[in-house]
Amino acid sequence: MAKYDFDLFTIGAGSGGVAASRRAGAYGARVAICEERRIGGTCVLRGCVPKKLLVYASHIRTELADAAGYGWDIGEATLDWGRMIESKDKELDRLEGIYRRLLANGNVETHEGRGVIVDPHTVEVEGRTFTTERILVATGGWPTLPEVPGIEHAITSNEALDLKEVPKRVAIVGGGYIGVEFAGIWNGAGAEVTVILRGDTVLRGFDHDVRTTLFEEMGKEGVDVRCGTRVNAIQKSADGLDLRLDRGEHLQVDQVLFATGRHPHSKNLGLEANGVKTNAAGAIIVDEWSKTSTPGIWAVGDVTTRMTLTPVAIADGRAFVETEFHDNPTPVDHGAVPTAVFSQPPVGTVGLTEGQARDLGTGPIDVYRSKFRPMKFVLPGRDSKTMMKLVVERETDRVLGLHMVGPDAAEIVQGFAVAIKAGATKKQFDATIGVHPSSAEEFVTMATPVK
Repeated sequence: MAKYDFDLFTIGAGSGGVAASRRAGAYGARVAICEERRIGGTCVLRGCVPKKLLVYASHIRTELADAAGYGWDIGEATLDWGRMIESKDKELDRLEGIYRRLLANGNVETHEGRGVIVDPHTVEVEGRTFTTERILVATGGWPTLPEVPGIEHAITSNEALDLKEVPKRVAIVGGGYIGVEFAGIWNGAGAEVTVILRGDTVLRGFDHDVRTTLFEEMGKEGVDVRCGTRVNAIQKSADGLDLRLDRGEHLQVDQVLFATGRHPHSKNLGLEANGVKTNAAGAIIVDEWSKTSTPGIWAVGDVTTRMTLTPVAIADGRAFVETEFHDNPTPVDHGAVPTAVFSQPPVGTVGLTEGQARDLGTGPIDVYRSKFRPMKFVLPGRDSKTMMKLVVERETDRVLGLHMVGPDAAEIVQGFAVAIKAGATKKQFDATIGVHPSSAEEFVTMATPVK
């Protein structure tokens, strides 16, 4: 008779938890998973997927405007945002159904409700207890709202994805991924958008040229980005919402989105009572094998101290299963992970920023940078620039970082990420014949480093 009810019990049915559970089930393990909300997690239901659908919808305005330059007379077009949201919701329902079927077909038992760790081999879900040899925590993250008077009038990205109408005037507090993405979405949908951030420009932590280029391009598209500014209070007014800013300024808007960060969804899981160590932000501390400080408990995804990226959660979840259930010890290399920001224009990046490369102190670097108007915008006369950049270690000629702001950045950078991961040199980039005419070919034709 089995010692435990399950070989693996996963708390959280997002990307990382589902990926790990399915693979463990495929290897013959007895697996259960619990979820207190909908199956699919942040990426499928409250992040990547719905957000990109909204990006697609909002970007059509630009395509329609540019069509005249190519001889198309389309006439007046209108956007029914509510209808678009209905279509988005139908797609999310479809995806959740797929996730449920994948778990069922993968021999994974699903339990609805919040999971709490009783001890390293026991999980409680809505009053029912289950014993398990291993526990995997994959509860993800959740938006953070600061303590600002009137913050109850603000929304987070969760609610922003479900608005039935586009606000006529909207303020976005924060200039990270979520802030710049929603700025593009609502601006493209016809809203008057103001981005408010404390720092000197958008996308803190990204390469300097990426940040400055995106800032400039957002301004060209009509987004008002106010740097070095804080929201000190929010009040309801006869004209919507009154934001009290620094220096006695006021901003009247119809909606305010706070995109000032996310926190690990780790409270009230029983972690502290079972000796699972977390950092000051509540993120679970794990080693290279996703082990926590407590034997029998592992963690993957946004609830940990690792990168908060869906593909990282999936990779870590699958590596955990390979190690624990397939006798195939598999650590994940978290270096040179490509990422994209679906701003307008989008950002794609992989490897080190110029600043990070200089901070290494291992020797001189060479920087190659190109800024140009994409061919697509020539006939419409659109004043929009693409920026592409390579950071190269001079002694080894190895390309340490690759960065892009411009159309199709995510698609282009994904391909080049393979080369960066493989340790490609600038000489190998130069020896590669480009696809012409394309923006991507610029990465293999930049000949002279900038001073």
